[in-house]
Amino acid sequence: MLLFLIRHALTPITGKKLTGWLPGIDLSADGKRHAQELTERLKDVPFAALYSSPLERCMQTLEPLARSKGLEVITNKGVGEVKYGDWQGRTLTSLYKSKAWAELKAAPGEFRFPNGETVREAQTRGMSAIDELRRKHKGKVVGVCSHADLIRLVVAGYLGVPIDLYDRISIAPASASVLWLDGTPRLLRLSDSGTYSDVIGRLNSKSGPVRKRAAGMKPK
Repeated sequence: MLLFLIRHALTPITGKKLTGWLPGIDLSADGKRHAQELTERLKDVPFAALYSSPLERCMQTLEPLARSKGLEVITNKGVGEVKYGDWQGRTLTSLYKSKAWAELKAAPGEFRFPNGETVREAQTRGMSAIDELRRKHKGKVVGVCSHADLIRLVVAGYLGVPIDLYDRISIAPASASVLWLDGTPRLLRLSDSGTYSDVIGRLNSKSGPVRKRAAGMKPK
């Protein structure tokens, strides 16, 4: 499976509050524009299926792409936002000043958000959901719209990056991170806002462009 992990586009509180699972958080005007731009960037990608976190900002990010492809957006709670518990809705400024934030940064893997889940539980949930899609859509292209932390955790998990280092990965709004998951996982794009013609070429060969390059051949 060729997986496009798409972060939702901007909302009015992106970067200001820890939105979590708060309902009714829609895309901003800029976010809606970025969702349209995302659709244009992905116009040549032959998606077999599109999945989304059940939160509005992810659904709204994928809707223009789904319409352009004639596909239904299928919700999947497994790729929903990290369950931040009592931190949900708080400003990031207030969290940065807290003792608990320092504890999170020191050892994120086992940190449990108050009345929420641990970072490791979130990673396990996200990777389990992706592994299920991997089995269902072997050899296909799948898009999944999720959230920055969940995407960082999934990417770190497939690359074997220690969970305590996952926050070294940065994921921009309305970006796509691309993973090749048939066989050995390979990261083809990270937080990318460009075009994807070369990664689609991987579908045309079992060996894929990485092995062709190693043999001194140019990928198609």
